[in-house]
Amino acid sequence: MPAIPGLEVEHAHVDVQGLRMHVAAAGDPGAEPLVLLHGWPQHWYAWRRLIGPLSERYRVLCPDLRGFGWTAAPRGSYRKSELAADVVALLDSLGLDRVRLAGHDWGGFAGFLLCLDHPGRVSHFAVAGMSHPWVEPEHGAAAALKQARRLAYMALIAAPVAGGQLVRRVPAFTRAVMRASAIDPDRTWSPAELDAFVAQWGEPDRAAACVALYRTFLTRELRDLATGAFRSQTMETPCLQLVGIADPVIRPEQQAGAEANAPNLRVQTVPDAGHWLPEEAPEALLDGMLELFAGPGSPAA
Repeated sequence: MPAIPGLEVEHAHVDVQGLRMHVAAAGDPGAEPLVLLHGWPQHWYAWRRLIGPLSERYRVLCPDLRGFGWTAAPRGSYRKSELAADVVALLDSLGLDRVRLAGHDWGGFAGFLLCLDHPGRVSHFAVAGMSHPWVEPEHGAAAALKQARRLAYMALIAAPVAGGQLVRRVPAFTRAVMRASAIDPDRTWSPAELDAFVAQWGEPDRAAACVALYRTFLTRELRDLATGAFRSQTMETPCLQLVGIADPVIRPEQQAGAEANAPNLRVQTVPDAGHWLPEEAPEALLDGMLELFAGPGSPAA
């Protein structure tokens, strides 16, 4: 288990409806809870640069999503709604009715779904490195080509047979994807930090979970987003969406379109950062989160 120098982090496993879920925690157990959700290909340690300062104010809880880190990796579709349901079940198991929430990458997608389906459970939501569900699809051959290029690594992961072998047996691939979407990868991660994330995918069950995560997105969830499946849903949760100016997948210029469905969502572009905001721009993310969390929250259920 990786450590954070100078900070005591507690580790526990919680039975979440049959899923053995790992949770890293820090801060006063009596403080207001804040849940941080990581994305691919990471785990709780993605938040290592923010856990310390956030734990001075909140009880910080960083679960490993199903298939990641030290949480079990059962067979399944790995729909992002399933990841969100796991988090709700975790809150129930821990006796937490209502939390502040932050998510990065797929943890951000799961966070949006949680706010939509269980609005009373989240008072504030900060999201980084993930589009909101109401992005208008681009049209035309040029736009389709750009999207195909941006999603090429996903298609490689989702490929039958080959995807699982690639993730499991070619750790250089995962490292390359991470490094390519950071402005300064050598400043963002040490070799040991990259290894802390990449090593987990050598396990067959986790490699299979990784493939399912992306195959489900490309074959089901991307279609839902493109056809406007979320247009009938409204999110009232106060939300700050942060996007790195150099994020190659989540482009800042594409983030308009949520005004009618998410009236309390504000988009903020982060300069000098790519996709990995909790690690590339932790100060900007911390400032934005603290400002959001200090403001009025959504009404309790």
